[in-house]
Amino acid sequence: MTVYINPVAAKPASALHAGKRIKSIDLLRGVIMIIMLLDHVRIYFHRDAFLYSPTDLTQTTAPLFFTRWITHYCAPVFVFLAGLSAYLYGAGKNRRALSVFLLTRGIWLVLAECLIVSLEWSFNPSYPFFNLQVIWAIGISMIVLSALVHLHRWVLVLTGIVLVAGHNMLDNIHVTGNGAGSFVWALLHDPGEFTFGRLAVFVHYPVIAWIGIMTLGYCAGSLYSRNANAGKRRGLLLLSGFAAITLFILLRLNNGYGDAIHWEQQKSTLFDLLSFLNVTKYPPSLLYTLMTVGPALVFLAIAENPLPAWAEKIIVLGKTPMFYYLLHIFLVHLLAVLAAVITGYHWTDMILTSRVNRAPELKGYGFSLPMVYLVWITATVILYPCCRWFNRYKTAHSATQWWLKYL
Repeated sequence: MTVYINPVAAKPASALHAGKRIKSIDLLRGVIMIIMLLDHVRIYFHRDAFLYSPTDLTQTTAPLFFTRWITHYCAPVFVFLAGLSAYLYGAGKNRRALSVFLLTRGIWLVLAECLIVSLEWSFNPSYPFFNLQVIWAIGISMIVLSALVHLHRWVLVLTGIVLVAGHNMLDNIHVTGNGAGSFVWALLHDPGEFTFGRLAVFVHYPVIAWIGIMTLGYCAGSLYSRNANAGKRRGLLLLSGFAAITLFILLRLNNGYGDAIHWEQQKSTLFDLLSFLNVTKYPPSLLYTLMTVGPALVFLAIAENPLPAWAEKIIVLGKTPMFYYLLHIFLVHLLAVLAAVITGYHWTDMILTSRVNRAPELKGYGFSLPMVYLVWITATVILYPCCRWFNRYKTAHSATQWWLKYL
């Protein structure tokens, strides 16, 4: 799940004076946002969403597995593009101005995760839980990046690689309990659930690896700088992307370093493949990052070619990421309330008091996977004109209305 948060149109070297955005980046972001919507529709509408994990190979089906697996691309690509966009935003500005922007933007995103996104997930104004997910991770990563941008570029590259490739060395370190030490370690590397009085905090996105992904995205931004050669950029994107994919395959085949969960032979060749692809997201393992960011780099290179007309509609979504993110959670949850009422439940049953379990009154609620896809398509159709309107409004008023940069 995540989000491109640059409030100013990101411009490549060839477009800086033409005032154009980078269509390949907007297209990739738009595709990822549509895929993200599928995962959140599944959570609210699939009948087995709270019974077992769709990546549990002992219970899942191949269609359900891939419905979840394809959404693995969302968070790392969002975070990577957020770093890339930070570089583009800072082009032509001094480091101090960029640092201040990243700091304030990061603080806003952390607050938005806790106060807005958590409320949209639960529809419960008493805030029975806070779920620290991708918006939180992007916010914290930006706060850290606000300091890192003052370092030399190659120091940044090394820092990003060490964080992404090295954090799995910490997998066997666990701090048990509900105390401050355990909570801090969860924020950094080891996901956990904590209770402080009546408040529950669920740490889904420990930040060490995400900081590394954003840092590498920031470094990749130089490929779009004023003097960058387009042909060289595409070549480097392709080379880096295929190298990441190849490294993923080699490491995964050997069940060596890079993921705590090894793949094993299953009941069929198809499920062997599922096991091979079933890598760790929380926190994002090295193999998870290679598997997701690698194809994204290839996509960016290919998307610099002339695009078909239909791609323009997806690009509209990619231009309004934060607006889309906040709107889509509200919309999906609202549709779930309507679905519950239509199928005989009470609307208050969809006012969540726990992240994990639906209300006991919702036992039996849910729909088949084809219905999930139908709701997903419907929600996408609803969101498109809203994003198109907001994009036009932001374009027309961004110079005079400061608050637009936060959406």
